[in-house]
Amino acid sequence: MKEIHHWIDGKEVAGKSGRYSDIYNPATGELQARVALATADELNAAIDSAARAQVGWAATNPQRRARVMMKLGQLINENMDKLAELVSLEHGKTLPDARGDVQRGLEVIEVCMGAPAMLKGEFTDNGGPGIDLYAMRQPLGVVAGITPFNFPAMIPLWKMGPALVSGNAMILKPSERVPSTSLMLAKLAQEAGLPDGVLQVVNGDKETVDGLLDHPEIQAVGFVGSTPIAQYIYGRAATNGKRAQCFGGAKNHMLIMPDADLDKAADALVGAGFGAAGERCMAISVAVPVGQKTADALIEKLVPRIEALKVGPYTSGDDVDFGPVITQAAKDRIEGLIESGVEEGAKLVVDGRGLKIQGYENGFFTGPSLFDNVTRDMRIYQEEIFGPVLSTVRTDSYDEALQLVMDNDYGNGTAIYTADGDTARDFASRVNVGMVGINFPIPVPLSYYSFGGWKKSAFGDLNQYGPDAFRFYTKTKTVTQRWFSGIKEGGEFNFKAMD
Repeated sequence: MKEIHHWIDGKEVAGKSGRYSDIYNPATGELQARVALATADELNAAIDSAARAQVGWAATNPQRRARVMMKLGQLINENMDKLAELVSLEHGKTLPDARGDVQRGLEVIEVCMGAPAMLKGEFTDNGGPGIDLYAMRQPLGVVAGITPFNFPAMIPLWKMGPALVSGNAMILKPSERVPSTSLMLAKLAQEAGLPDGVLQVVNGDKETVDGLLDHPEIQAVGFVGSTPIAQYIYGRAATNGKRAQCFGGAKNHMLIMPDADLDKAADALVGAGFGAAGERCMAISVAVPVGQKTADALIEKLVPRIEALKVGPYTSGDDVDFGPVITQAAKDRIEGLIESGVEEGAKLVVDGRGLKIQGYENGFFTGPSLFDNVTRDMRIYQEEIFGPVLSTVRTDSYDEALQLVMDNDYGNGTAIYTADGDTARDFASRVNVGMVGINFPIPVPLSYYSFGGWKKSAFGDLNQYGPDAFRFYTKTKTVTQRWFSGIKEGGEFNFKAMD
């Protein structure tokens, strides 16, 4: 049985706890590897190593740190296919989707190449009589990144890049379901010139997470996952005096106005709702057509598109729209929620349950499902399904549709499809959601902006990547200075005048 190791002090280290987490191939259902879960001693050794290495790394000038990012970006590009295959093997994504996972992480590394400009301080000359003021950004020290299973490359890179280039050391705790990609990224970072110990990969479960949250050397924690865990990590980190940015679940709505191009809206809903098997926090899981005529026409266009989707293993090549979900438990939960929707009165227009693929009968596959006549009191509306399920909630007016989004507990992303600029502008201005798309279904900002939701989708004041990341991973020190000059007498300094 293949065993996935930790990465401590610049080398692979076998786990000693005797506790393991199983790693399955989602396409076949077969147990393919196991990963050792760290002991408290192993975690502490990694943190101690990171603290020692961080001192020298922080003293390295920002331009040289940025050159490491430049080399890392080059190595990621060169190893794109290898990284994508690791993602697909452990997560189940199609290869094109896995390459996109790596690519979106790489784009943050590319922004980090320009970190010296982001890390500049401020200077005020002669703020008072003979007094100058300046502020400088300094690294926090040792920080932690706790990342989810659904983006094995992208989110670790979102955490690693800004934290490391800002002069911090990082303890990365990837999801125990998909640890191999993080391990490979750590090796590439070392090859790029990152000093040993500056990046540690420690595999673990809740015991390791709590160890990170309680350790006095850890100055900040970045997390992506479900809302209950995000709230728990934020609360415990804050109680221990740490900075925390914790991103949770989502229930993303897309409004379809009567004047929208319904073909484009339907295409967008299919891609945004079912891509990556719906296992992404920016998936559109709720379609909100405005007007019964709009709803009827939208359903008519969605059904053939959804029924034509191809589900299969990543080994089938690019001719597959999405693959399996991550585990059998995830599949059971998704199909259980579909059953609850039927029992509560929603109309199941396309039923994806019971999908079997020849040669992969034990894989964790569930086909695409489409609901109509969903109401806000149903479980399929209230809960984040995190699977290939699209719910349609009909509304009679724009104001009713907008209020539906506003009332939802989550506020990660939302979108509107319309031909009317005034409606789009009003929606973008009023909606209480962190990321908004106008005729654009998944509004993930480009890497030189920042990513983050509102309400129960995020806990903490600063977002991921972009300018906010550099603010999060540095602290500001402000210096007020005055130099006393001697009084010249006959061309010479009179130092007594300074007394």
